[in-house]
Amino acid sequence: MVDETGTLLAKRRITDDAAGYRVLLELLAEHGDTPDDPIPVAIETSHGLLVAALRSGKRRIYAVNPLSAARYRDRHGVSRKKSDPGDALVLANILRTDMHAHRPLPADSDLARAITVLARAQQDAVWHRQQLVNQVRSLLKTFYPAALDAFQGKQHGLARPEARAVLTAAPTPARAAKLSVTQLQAALRRAGRVRGIDTDARRLREIFHGDYARQPQGVEDAMGHQLAAFIVQLDAACRAADELAEAVEESFRKHPDADILLSFPGLGVQLGARVLAEIGDDRDRFADARARARARARARARARARALKAYAGSSPITRASGRKKFVGRRFIKNDRLITAGFLWAFAALTSSPGADAHYRRRREAGDWHAQAQRHLFNRLLGQLYHCLQNRQLFDEHHAFTSFSAAPAVAA
Repeated sequence: MVDETGTLLAKRRITDDAAGYRVLLELLAEHGDTPDDPIPVAIETSHGLLVAALRSGKRRIYAVNPLSAARYRDRHGVSRKKSDPGDALVLANILRTDMHAHRPLPADSDLARAITVLARAQQDAVWHRQQLVNQVRSLLKTFYPAALDAFQGKQHGLARPEARAVLTAAPTPARAAKLSVTQLQAALRRAGRVRGIDTDARRLREIFHGDYARQPQGVEDAMGHQLAAFIVQLDAACRAADELAEAVEESFRKHPDADILLSFPGLGVQLGARVLAEIGDDRDRFADARARARARARARARARARALKAYAGSSPITRASGRKKFVGRRFIKNDRLITAGFLWAFAALTSSPGADAHYRRRREAGDWHAQAQRHLFNRLLGQLYHCLQNRQLFDEHHAFTSFSAAPAVAA
C-alpha cells in the first residue's frame, strides 16, 4: 500500500484463502478504507475468489495486464530483478501515477457475470467437442473409412447422435459388416431417430459391406478399442455442450438486454449470449477520461462506441511514425468477441438486406472476405451499442438507410 506521494504504508503477504482475504480487508480498513470511500486495488487478474472478495461495495478493481506491469517495472530499475513484493509495489504505483489511463473492472450485474461464465463454458465445450471429432475423424481415416463415408456431408457429421450410436455398436469394420438392418435400425432408434430409419439403415448396411482396404485383424481390434474410448469422451462432450447451451438460454432470456440483442439479424440465443457475455451490461464500461471531460452527450457516446469497437477488434488501428503510416487490423483484442462477431456478420448476410448490401459494397471496393466481414461487424456493433444505450430494438430501415433494398423501377 502506498499513498499519493509513493510512500510505502504497508506490506504484507496473504494466503489464498478466506483467512488471507480477511487479513487484506482488515489491512485496508486500518488505512482508511470505508464503504463510502474504498481504497482502489490493482491486480493482475480479473477473476477468482480474491477479486470476488474485493468487489463488494463500491471498490474499484483495476486488472492490469501482466505485460503492461512488466513494462512499468523497467521504470524502477534496469537490472531485471523480480519479486512478488516488487511486483506489488509496481502495481500500487501504476494506480498512483496512471489511474486515469486504466479502466476498472466493469460493474456488471450478477446475472450478466453468470451469463459470461455459462457462455464461455459452452463455447469451450463446443471447441472441445470439435477437437474430439477431429481426433475421431483422423483415427477413422487410418482403419475405418467406411464410417467416414456413412456420415460424410451430414450436419454435425461424426458428432451426430446416430453416428455415435452406430460407432458404439460397431467400433471396427469387421463388426460393422456383421450388423443386420434390424440392428442398425435399433441403433438409430437409440440415438433418437424417428424418421427415415429403414432407408438409412439399409444405406449404412450397404456402405459397411463395401470394398475397403483393411488393417490386420489384431491392429484393427486395437484401433477399435481406441475408437470406443474416443466415442465415450465424445458422448460426454456432446452432453456437456447441450446441457450448457440449455443453461445459457435459460439465463440469457432473463436478462433485460436479451430482447434487444435478439432483434438484430444473425443473432440467436447462443450467439447473443456470447456477445452479451463479452460486452457486459455496465453502460459506463467503455467510458474514458477524454469522453467524461466532454460536455456533449453525443460526443461521449461516440467515444464509448469507438472504445467498444477497439475492444472487440473490429475497428482498424493506425501505426504512424515519421513518413510511415499503416492502417490495419488489431491483434490485441477480445478474441471471444471477435470470433462471435465473425459468426454474427456471416449469419446477418442472409437475414438482413442492408447487411448483405454493405458486405457486397465492401467487396466491390476491394476488401477480401474477412475484411468485409470485420467491417460489417464493426457497423453492427456500433448499432448494437446505440440500441442498448437507448433501449431500442433493431430497425433495418434506420440501420442501413443508404443501402435500403428498394425495388428497381423502369422509367
